[in-house]
Amino acid sequence: MTTDAPAPRAPLCLGAVVARMQAIGESLPAGDGVAVFNGVYLSVTEELERRLGDGFFRDPGATARLAVVFAQRYLAAVEPDAPGRRPPACWRPLLQLRHHGGIHPVQFALAGINAHVGHDLPLAVVDTCRSLGCGPHRIERDFERVGRMLEAIEERVREELMPGPDLLDVADPLTHLIASWELEQARQGAWSAARVLWDVRELPMLYEEFAHSLDTGAGLVSRCLLTPLGRRHRAALPPQSSGSSTGAISS
Repeated sequence: MTTDAPAPRAPLCLGAVVARMQAIGESLPAGDGVAVFNGVYLSVTEELERRLGDGFFRDPGATARLAVVFAQRYLAAVEPDAPGRRPPACWRPLLQLRHHGGIHPVQFALAGINAHVGHDLPLAVVDTCRSLGCGPHRIERDFERVGRMLEAIEERVREELMPGPDLLDVADPLTHLIASWELEQARQGAWSAARVLWDVRELPMLYEEFAHSLDTGAGLVSRCLLTPLGRRHRAALPPQSSGSSTGAISS
């Protein structure tokens, strides 16, 4: 299978995931589209790691496993690998357009979130449930809690990476484009897709067909989100440090 092919071995803990994301951020220039998304994702992962020990999650062990399996798919797509590696279709627009000067940082961030949530998250839910020997119902409540964290991060992304109101109005192409995508809808779609994948997990051909459609569909949306809109507005990027609210926003 292609879209459900196993990624490299998962890190042993969420701390190892954070370290690998930090290494990616340190290796890329700030304007790189992958660096933008990587910084957003790093901040989410650091926040999740903090919340695992404070009673926020009902089943922190299962949530940590999901977080690691989920991140594994992103790392497999963007980290250097053997020659001939072909990332899933959902990640190709970001990887191909990461240096385009006419694409704004907020577009890079949302395209990465779209690829990861629209394709990687449903597959990660299924992989996690398989490894835990349970159905998706076991992690549903914590899935919703993770979703609330993601929505808070998305709000900060839009606030910090969008140009100021003096540069935009409702007719601005960037405003229109960014308003066309919502994380909540993408997250709900990912959960529904995960349930379908779980129900057909013993039917390999149907499973692969559905997973492939998720991959190509997410790739199409990401390519639309990365529509070049001309010269970037001047918007200050958060510093490249793991302690900021959105971290080093890179892609």
